[in-house]
Amino acid sequence: MKHASGLMPACMTIWNDDQTYSKPKMEKYLRWLIDQGAQNLSICGSTGENIAMNPTEQKEILEHVLGFIDGEVPIYCGTGFYSTINTIDMSKFAQDKGADGLMVILPYYLNPHKKAVMSHFRELRQNVDIPIMVYNNPWFAGYELTPLEVKTLLDEGVVNAIKAAHGDANRVHELRFHCGDKLDIFYGHDYAAMEGMLAGADGWLSGFPAVLPKACRTLMDICIVEKDVDKARAQQAKMQPYIDYFFYDKEAGVPHWQEVCKYTLAAQGLDVGLPRHPLGELDDANKKKIDKLLADLL
Repeated sequence: MKHASGLMPACMTIWNDDQTYSKPKMEKYLRWLIDQGAQNLSICGSTGENIAMNPTEQKEILEHVLGFIDGEVPIYCGTGFYSTINTIDMSKFAQDKGADGLMVILPYYLNPHKKAVMSHFRELRQNVDIPIMVYNNPWFAGYELTPLEVKTLLDEGVVNAIKAAHGDANRVHELRFHCGDKLDIFYGHDYAAMEGMLAGADGWLSGFPAVLPKACRTLMDICIVEKDVDKARAQQAKMQPYIDYFFYDKEAGVPHWQEVCKYTLAAQGLDVGLPRHPLGELDDANKKKIDKLLADLL
């Protein structure tokens, strides 16, 4: 199986004003991402609002994007559900439509025990042939696999890659130490990407690359290709005001990160609509803050 590496935006999903899926707007957005430096794409993940889709819609989106990109860059498709049977069904569909890999979040909501979770991935492997990326996101799943649990699945040939979405760069250190180069490791958060990539990640897969791909590609190349710590710190400092705003400038949870991401794209001239309800449009005060931040960053 091919190794995965590089910048992999966690693509947003573009909706029309009536909240139906917009194929033309999605195509323009995907083309923009590639032109701005994306080397892979991840679709129908958390940033793509997969929890706001029904399975029929998700299959429509997977089929459309895979057909539109047609192998130009690798695509990892989000196919994870709580139930193993639904995960297998969506994963087989993605494989049949040409996916290069699967990004599978741990079974969520009911918080199953680890024995069941390991069996979940093993059963999925019995039904698909393409690479499986563990979407290790404790913020959305409620727990995560340990590096040694990931190593067990890796050594069995069950999984091939991981999105380490906790945010702590130490996850990358530990995974690289225990799994070596056999595991494709993507730093899967936004605020400490520099540290995660300098720690040995093969790439960056999260929301920031989906809305600021050029700046993120610059940081990633400095860290992974050039391995220049001082230059990386300078690029991180350039991005830090947006990072601080994104994570900390909130009042009673407002604004939501989905709303911020959609407006960040709109401020760069892309017609991407709004998140699906219950979220909606960013308020004017936050729009002005983002406009100022982007003027300084881009």
